Amino acid sequence: MQPWSSVSVPKVPGTPRPLSLFDTAAGAVKPTDPGSVARMYVCGITPYDATHLGHAATYLAFDLVNRVWRDNGHQVHYVQNVTDIDDPLLERAERDNEDWIVLAMRETALFREDMEALRVVPPADFIGAVESIPEIVEAVGKLLAAGAAYRVDDEYPDIYFRRNATGRFGAESNYDEATMNKFFAERGGDPERPGKEHPLDALLWRAARPGEPAWESELGSGRPGWHLECSVIAHNKLGVGFDLQGGGSDLIFPHHEFSAAHAEAMTGEHPFAKHYVHTGMIGLDGEKMSKSKGNLVFVSRLRGDRVDPMAIRLALLDGHYRQDRSWTADALTGGAARLARWREAVALQAGPAAEGVVDALRERLADDLDTAAALRAVDAWADEALTAGGSDAAAPGLVRTAVDALLGVEL
Repeated sequence: MQPWSSVSVPKVPGTPRPLSLFDTAAGAVKPTDPGSVARMYVCGITPYDATHLGHAATYLAFDLVNRVWRDNGHQVHYVQNVTDIDDPLLERAERDNEDWIVLAMRETALFREDMEALRVVPPADFIGAVESIPEIVEAVGKLLAAGAAYRVDDEYPDIYFRRNATGRFGAESNYDEATMNKFFAERGGDPERPGKEHPLDALLWRAARPGEPAWESELGSGRPGWHLECSVIAHNKLGVGFDLQGGGSDLIFPHHEFSAAHAEAMTGEHPFAKHYVHTGMIGLDGEKMSKSKGNLVFVSRLRGDRVDPMAIRLALLDGHYRQDRSWTADALTGGAARLARWREAVALQAGPAAEGVVDALRERLADDLDTAAALRAVDAWADEALTAGGSDAAAPGLVRTAVDALLGVEL
């Protein structure tokens, strides 16, 4: 697949700060330590609906990671998947009497448009599950050969992963079995499937059913399970021990736990990723956003209402990425007001010295992406520029460059 158009990230004068992030597996903030090339995998969309603000908040958080690493002189190899074959996509297509391929292509195209509008730096590799099926089939074969997978003996010989294949299951989420059982049932698992060795064993290959899309392979006709696509794509593009795997907090289990376990069982190496980083959920007016409640706020709808995407970006950054938080009309109004004030300040012919605010931006972002404090640092400079003025003719341009490069906001 082709990603969206590239985004220019300018160089910022001064001294960068190395990035530290909360690692879910360790349960603590710890330094990231990439080599010359920082390697990041972020789980992408299942394209059966438009990009909502929960998606946007997640991809903005990892866009900041990308930008801070670049500021520190690293090249960034960023990989993102698209789950363009899975049950939710097929169910939506059937509900709407639509071809599932057309639905996936349309919503993926809309996602690209939203990401480009929000000025998210695109991944180097943007890869669909469908185009990865040959590699997925090969991976399932390896897991079967290693004894990490088995076939269910019934009419549909689906292939499942043995959750205890590596002896490390649970090391990424740190959840107890009761929590795993709860989330597995809620988040795409099939604990009641007859013939499984254990309720938590995860689907690797779904044998063909009447009326469902399927691909011929040495495994038999069928299609891949969800978790393995990320294991395969990340491993093939980044190897084992890459710097960061990211996504929303609802992916901690089962998706990231199993994608790590699959890859570690295939390779015998661990950890799959050095950092597991997860973003909080976005609610609407104090209530969790969900498709079932019909209370999603879509980026494309806001853009259609002529909302400046930079105001959306600022509104979503005004809160810590790991916290569950609520979207309100006031949040968007605040983002728009902040954007207007910043633009007014950087349009001045001169302003107060800007080296301090640039350093503060770097310091706050380096500390587990403390975006709210970073925004306040720019607020303070803009307030001083607009009220007291300043004599540094280079300052407005330096602030504009730093805000662009580090926060991704075009002023």
